[in-house]
Amino acid sequence: MNGFPFVDVIIFAAIAAFLVLRLRGVLGRRTGHEQKMEDMFKREGRQEDGEQDTVVQMPDRRRESEQGGDDKAAQEVDESGDPVRAGLTQIRLADSSFDPDGFLQGARAAFEMVVDAYARGDSKTLRPLLANDVFQDFDGAIKEREKNKQSLETTLVGIESADIVEAELQGKTAFITVKFVSEQVNVLRDAKGEVVEGDPNEVAKITDIWTFARNTRSRDPNWTLVATNAAN
Repeated sequence: MNGFPFVDVIIFAAIAAFLVLRLRGVLGRRTGHEQKMEDMFKREGRQEDGEQDTVVQMPDRRRESEQGGDDKAAQEVDESGDPVRAGLTQIRLADSSFDPDGFLQGARAAFEMVVDAYARGDSKTLRPLLANDVFQDFDGAIKEREKNKQSLETTLVGIESADIVEAELQGKTAFITVKFVSEQVNVLRDAKGEVVEGDPNEVAKITDIWTFARNTRSRDPNWTLVATNAAN
């Protein structure tokens, strides 16, 4: 009977030793090389003495895409004072495929096509090139000639110049105004072939101001003629 208390002490000591070992295994032991929790956050914001900061701040591309276009266009205006240049920059930011030189080449081709089709009274060719109201004006003039049994002879000698004079982006739609200076021979004849207007031997220098438009989100790369004005 006297031996039982001694045995109990041994059992309790063994249990206590087991629990201490378990706690040390779970919690670990401090070796003097642990990094403090507060230092782990400080490294993100600054560089410690003698250490190189390895945290790289990534750019906010969402904000760049939202603000970059307007900021860059505004910078163009501030630096050059040229609203045309700023307008072209806005269009280029809205449509990365836009190229001013390529646009002018297309505008020249469209000018020649429209002038030729109008003279021949070819409304079918004009239809896809013109906005509705512009087409109605051209088509109305063609029908008026037909009604009066008149014919228009136009010879486009050449385009001296084609310059962008206005450019802007309104919402998703780009508008570009081009000043064309060309040499033409225009003669209007009646049903008998007599000259009603113009001189077949006179080359006239004509200035036209045409505005083209295109939805920058559209897959259709073609521009539409939305306004015309003769400066002569």
